[in-house]
Amino acid sequence: MERLVSNWYNHRALPESYICPPETRPGKLSIPSGDTIPVVNLGEALINRSNTILNVLRASQKFGFFQVVNHGVSEKVLNDTMNVVEEFFKMPMEEKASLYSEDPNKVCRLYTSNINYGTEKYHFWRDILKHHCHPLDDCIKLWPQKPTRYRDVIRTFSVEGKKLGLTILELLTEGLGLESGYFKKDLSEAMLLVANHYPPCPDPSLTLGLPKHCDPNLITILLQGHTFGLQVFKDGQWIGVQPLPNALVVNIGHQLRIVSNNKLKSAEHRAVTNSKVARTTVGLFISSSEDSIIEPAKSLTDAAQPPLYRAFRYKEFLSYYFSMMGDTELALQPFKLPFNQSVIS
Repeated sequence: MERLVSNWYNHRALPESYICPPETRPGKLSIPSGDTIPVVNLGEALINRSNTILNVLRASQKFGFFQVVNHGVSEKVLNDTMNVVEEFFKMPMEEKASLYSEDPNKVCRLYTSNINYGTEKYHFWRDILKHHCHPLDDCIKLWPQKPTRYRDVIRTFSVEGKKLGLTILELLTEGLGLESGYFKKDLSEAMLLVANHYPPCPDPSLTLGLPKHCDPNLITILLQGHTFGLQVFKDGQWIGVQPLPNALVVNIGHQLRIVSNNKLKSAEHRAVTNSKVARTTVGLFISSSEDSIIEPAKSLTDAAQPPLYRAFRYKEFLSYYFSMMGDTELALQPFKLPFNQSVIS
């Protein structure tokens, strides 16, 4: 529990164990504000669905990252969610102690830095609250009991966020030419909530809140709040994702890249820190059930466009992904096909 950054950040200089290797440090370079990250107005789908599909598809192909506005999740739900999560991280240490764990298999877990603190070469400037959201009625019993409204607020956010995620997946389904409902059921069954808290940092140029990575899952919906920190790597440079009022950030995960046979992009991203204010984000990671078979959609492959990945179970991918610490290409390597052949493991 004493390892949580939020417990000691304002009493100490940046510990050496949090200093990243020179090649990964963010440095003091000015980052573009992020006006090149696409913003998609989902409300336009009611008027011109084909144009909305095209905008979502292009953003997923070119960036693997975009923001959505007029997405159907109310301002009240977004504000309540951010407020209750910030309130959680501000609670006294003794009120959060029962949730702290260094066991990565714990269903609801408060921890710091990354998945395995004890084996890391260096640490990251963040505290994390992580818990499953499916099946909701079973999982909610294990969520934090304080703040007292946490469970009610996060239940609503998780339901609304899942609905939005499925809406975006259906737009991509149509854009790719897949059969309607392709991503429903086991391919999008599971959902994980990850709340990150980044306290003010004494030297943001030397450390990271979150290292460069691609998400392992299908699609991620992120409430990033009002503070800069999220960056996307594109064309050899880091682009800042500008916080927009009532917007949600969407990014494509590895599984969607694989199912689309590389037609969609899973984007590398990271989180930087700042020296003035704390930053809190709330992400919903929509993913397949562990025993789901992941493979390129057969309707997207033929003799001219053979499948680029073999078939595998999602739990196999997760195991390898975390052993590689999220390294983008290494995490995909064992699942790539050297020739047109699929094998279910």
